[in-house]
Amino acid sequence: MTFPITRHRRLRRSAGLRNMVRETQLTVNDFIYPIFVTYGQNIKEEIPSMPGVYHLSLDQLQLEIDAVVASGIQSILLFGVPEHKDAVGSSAYEPDGIVQQAIRSVKSRAPHLVVVADTCLCQFTDHGHCGCILHNQSTGAAEVDNDASLELLVKTAVSQAQAGADIIAPSNMMDGFVSAIRDGLDEAGFEMIPIMSYSVKYASAYYGPFREAAHSTPQFGDRKTYQMDPANGREALREAESDVIEGADMLMVKPALAYLDILRQLKDHFDLPVVAYNVSAEYSMVKAAALNGWIDEKAIVLETLTGMKRAGADLIITYHALDAARWLKE
Repeated sequence: MTFPITRHRRLRRSAGLRNMVRETQLTVNDFIYPIFVTYGQNIKEEIPSMPGVYHLSLDQLQLEIDAVVASGIQSILLFGVPEHKDAVGSSAYEPDGIVQQAIRSVKSRAPHLVVVADTCLCQFTDHGHCGCILHNQSTGAAEVDNDASLELLVKTAVSQAQAGADIIAPSNMMDGFVSAIRDGLDEAGFEMIPIMSYSVKYASAYYGPFREAAHSTPQFGDRKTYQMDPANGREALREAESDVIEGADMLMVKPALAYLDILRQLKDHFDLPVVAYNVSAEYSMVKAAALNGWIDEKAIVLETLTGMKRAGADLIITYHALDAARWLKE
């Protein structure tokens, strides 16, 4: 049927009607809130390129957790900024490393909060790469050693689970990382700890502010040999399929905003929960425009997060989480 019998505006006439037929619902339960923890006392230092996001010492982390709980957010993602770095990122898997301490602190303060531990080496290595370095004998070039890195990532994941992490989220993009971590967790008695795999992680320009926040900028080269080419879509399905076969429990797309088509492809092809990472530059661009008075921050953020949910995200990692949770209550 066509106009005038069909009038699409009939179901838009009032807020009540629009609420009744709304297809996509954004709720506080969709959010995972990233937090950066560091050593020291009484530290709450704003990250210059990410207004409203802070480096927090463990005592300040407790106050942040109180705010998270009060907001109704169910989950946080922890990143650590270590005191020392070395070639193999040993502070990533120390039993008393900064992330491990933070996990225990959060679980003592809010046992019900779901703690996701980022499992990578980049912020813990002195070279800033996501694995250990191999010097090619024939070319002399420095390369990331995939298989040797897996051993260190397994140690990191197990140490995080031992500290009390509810979810392990490996973000390194080494081949075989899900299988290695699944085996390592199972052997250590953590069969019930799920893996939220950074399955589709692009070599993106949208990570700039995060690298400042995590102090993880590569000291040489780039990460294009292990993170994905932004031009590739079919490759994303191959990466995700490998993780499904290897035992991933959730699949992530990072970044989210420029890759909503990839998010939808994963949703359509696999039956696991799909996570979108609303990354640092996506956050910072909105904040910068809002601080200049160019946009309505609340409206832009909620529309963007709803778009990610509509594209297929079951969960959204976002630095906007505390603000968005408050706005959804209004």
